[in-house]
Amino acid sequence: MSCQAYPGEPLRHPETMAQMAQAAVQGGAVGIRCQGLSDISAIKGQVDVPVIGIWKDGSEGVYITPTLRHARCCAAAGADIIALDATGRPRPDGRSYAETVHALHDEGITVMADCGSFADAERAVEAGSDIISTTLAGYTGEREKTDGPDFELLGEMIKAFPDVPVLCEGRIHTPEQLHQVMEAGAWAAVVGTAITHPTSITSWFVARLNK
Repeated sequence: MSCQAYPGEPLRHPETMAQMAQAAVQGGAVGIRCQGLSDISAIKGQVDVPVIGIWKDGSEGVYITPTLRHARCCAAAGADIIALDATGRPRPDGRSYAETVHALHDEGITVMADCGSFADAERAVEAGSDIISTTLAGYTGEREKTDGPDFELLGEMIKAFPDVPVLCEGRIHTPEQLHQVMEAGAWAAVVGTAITHPTSITSWFVARLNK
């Protein structure tokens, strides 16, 4: 379960996100993905499932845990797994994705690659990523943004990298879609907005009424 609130939103508070995470775990979530050092720390102190930590810094280009420093800080805050933007775009600190992964592995840190294309997945696997994910599919300009999960990319990654855990993330909005994702062979899946973002959920209902 991804528990995140964006700047300026009413739920943007570490304690609130920790409560959201606790509720998700009570409902059956086997892991939590969260954003920001305060949220990671607050959530890690309240749940007994693995925590995937990210630090979003900026709004364009590489902004999901964009540098080695960001990743180290997430680990220090308590994250069990650190997710990084695994695209080939320039990183703010000048390091390549592979250089960042190798440095983190030297420190015993588990790395998840947020990919936007099959090329990203290839790069991530070559760099030694512990987990690869479809997180950025449809957001980097390399693939069309699908209405639901990017099943095509998911299938390509599962087939090409049978020995690497492939995680599906992005636009899983219904239990049926989650079932399809797992039936397709995903190692795990992250559901976020459909459960932990009431503003978006409400807007879906309003948009349907307006039709």
